[in-house]
Amino acid sequence: MARRIDVTGADGVRLAAWEFGDPAKHGPGPVADAAADAPGVLLLHGLMGRSSHWASTARRLSARHRAIALDQRGHGRSEKPSDASFTRGAYVDDAEAALEQLGLGPAVLIGHAMGALTAWQLAAKRPDLVRGLIICDMRASALGGASQREWAEWFATWPVPFATLADVRKWFGEDDPWVERPSPARGEFYAEVMAESPDGWRPVFDPDQMLRSRETWVYDAHWEELAQVRCPALVVRGLDGELGRAEAQEMVRVLPRGRYAEVADAGHLVHYDQPDAWFSAIEPFLDSLDET
Repeated sequence: MARRIDVTGADGVRLAAWEFGDPAKHGPGPVADAAADAPGVLLLHGLMGRSSHWASTARRLSARHRAIALDQRGHGRSEKPSDASFTRGAYVDDAEAALEQLGLGPAVLIGHAMGALTAWQLAAKRPDLVRGLIICDMRASALGGASQREWAEWFATWPVPFATLADVRKWFGEDDPWVERPSPARGEFYAEVMAESPDGWRPVFDPDQMLRSRETWVYDAHWEELAQVRCPALVVRGLDGELGRAEAQEMVRVLPRGRYAEVADAGHLVHYDQPDAWFSAIEPFLDSLDET
């Protein structure tokens, strides 16, 4: 069960936020009051993702937290205006607006990939709104122009429209040239961001908007903003992910209150590849925040 909550982001862009968990928490009476008083968590997906990718994590968190996942602009059920801004500032302002309008702050921010960058940039900008930060498989170093060109070329290889969701799962889980070995979890991840159209299955996002979003951060390093994060922060990487161990540990060193965790047998999609191990990695950190 998921409950949609509408949020107004920067420049009036309409955003969809989703609260996962027991719907009884939203009824009248003391249970609802306890839910409203529970520590807030805002979950931010990565580029091309959507809030439902966090459903398993959010449901497990909902026992003790008010966990809400945000469809960021251009993603999921949120608006995708052709003339919208897809700058870093726009994404950060949207997350800030969500925290304020949902009454979550001071909250724990949990971000994957681009969502993690948004999370630590917001934590640096508004320390009053963020009491803890979890960074999942996002690099602080600049990726460079070659990376952006590779992504543009990759989008061009997608055999869209896909005839069936089974074709989506197979292509992204096995046939995609970026796949080193079969990954059913990756296939499921991308199946979740497809929608049926008259001619087949297509992504719910505009690839051009994704490239516009990406070009606002791939050319720059983000160590300075990382160093400005004052709350406790946990850097989590999959052993086979995009964030290498040396860079992850340097990020922990740069963070004033950084900690480190890694998940075995997981790639970039840590929380999708190994959901139980992912939760085991973040739970002690969350417990330590709740004890303070």
